[in-house]
Amino acid sequence: MSFSLFRGAIFSSLMALGALSAAHAQQADPKLIEQGRYVSLAGDCAACHTNAGGKPFAGGRPIGSPMGNIYASNITPSATNGIGGYTEQQFADALRKGVNAKGQHLYPAMPYTAYRGLSDEDMHALYVYFMQGVQPVDNAVQKTKLPFPYGMRGVMFFWNTLYLDSGSFKASDTASAAVNRGHYLVDTLGHCSSCHSPRNLLMAEQSGAYLAGAKIDGWIAPNITSDPVSGIGGWSTDEIARYLKNGHVDGKGQAGGGMAEAVEQSLRYLSDDDLTAIATYLKTVKPVRDPKDSKAAYEYAGGSPLPSISELEPQRPDNSANPDAMRDVSTTDGTVLYSGACASCHQPGGKGTENQYFPSLSHNSATGMSSPDNVVMTILHGIERQGADAHVLMPAFGRDMNDEQVAAVTNYVTAHFGNPDARIDAAGVAQIRAGGPRPLLIRLTPWLMGGGVVVALLVIWLIVSVVSRRRRRRR
Repeated sequence: MSFSLFRGAIFSSLMALGALSAAHAQQADPKLIEQGRYVSLAGDCAACHTNAGGKPFAGGRPIGSPMGNIYASNITPSATNGIGGYTEQQFADALRKGVNAKGQHLYPAMPYTAYRGLSDEDMHALYVYFMQGVQPVDNAVQKTKLPFPYGMRGVMFFWNTLYLDSGSFKASDTASAAVNRGHYLVDTLGHCSSCHSPRNLLMAEQSGAYLAGAKIDGWIAPNITSDPVSGIGGWSTDEIARYLKNGHVDGKGQAGGGMAEAVEQSLRYLSDDDLTAIATYLKTVKPVRDPKDSKAAYEYAGGSPLPSISELEPQRPDNSANPDAMRDVSTTDGTVLYSGACASCHQPGGKGTENQYFPSLSHNSATGMSSPDNVVMTILHGIERQGADAHVLMPAFGRDMNDEQVAAVTNYVTAHFGNPDARIDAAGVAQIRAGGPRPLLIRLTPWLMGGGVVVALLVIWLIVSVVSRRRRRRR
């Protein structure tokens, strides 16, 4: 090798090493990693991809769906069980197109229909964060096995053709910077519509009922349009921002279920500017009114007089609460059950404690809704929430109370403190306990499958008939 060639080789090697070092430095840039971490918080990635008691982002959490459990994948940079081998393009395809590195279609439990709008800048920062800022965990996740025909991932190609929009988020030229930022956070990173918009027959979001509320896993994700009666039009921008940060606003409502999780895992970490931007955008969303609603849920303060104080006193001589009252299968008296299970915290008159750590049951969105589902779910599963200001814990009574007892307490609470028209029976509680009403698609599946078999047999018969006729003609 000549000296000039040798010198060129050395120069090329140094240039390559310099480029590699520059790329590594860019990936390890603390500011870029922090930006990616913030994007992951706004996108609420940990909520689904971290199993109870598991390592962050190591997957394995069962995500309930009407079709069965979908197990969230390991998204740590593990080379064996995670996404350590993903290129940035493959990472982007998974988030924007719902297709993993193996070319398999993801189920829309992964909100890629929302993440489709991620900006290139946020996508790059997110990739760098997961590759450089997250510890790899070699956790093998249980495979998702949905029943036929929903286990056929290839069907998602046709679903995506119908419902996966193209292109990234586009800011409006006529909206303010705050509204545009809020719109991006709500529609893309926060994917709020995935819970707060109802679904059509094929389980896609109904565009005509954007953020108008939906039933999900037994809970009602409320209407968050700007309507002052059915939505949050009566909330101030500051109240909405505080609710997102802390999970409660006195005199308006408290977060439970999936919303409590969103506050704990995501929203409490967002900047005040971003929370205000979300609130500002939501105040501009087209109002949607539910005909069943006559006034805002938080305005209700009960519709029937309270019983006397003596009727609400505990049933023990020492004035201590009697837990046996709510365990007695024969006890379906709402007054007795409320006294034994609820009055010690929410007070006999339902006003809660002075500091509202135990909130008032009047002027409360859960008790004032036209449907009592969220009251039922709160009784069954309790509430645990870590907001920016405090940790809140309400015990679950689902094991202590049967369906008839839960219905009795629910009707007592709504009659005395909330919307008296929101009543429920034991059968309704049983349905909510089981996860809520089954979607129409699931109810129709046996008929659709039966119809598909009939169609397939007809097609086979036609093919056989045509082939037989042609053979006879040839003779």
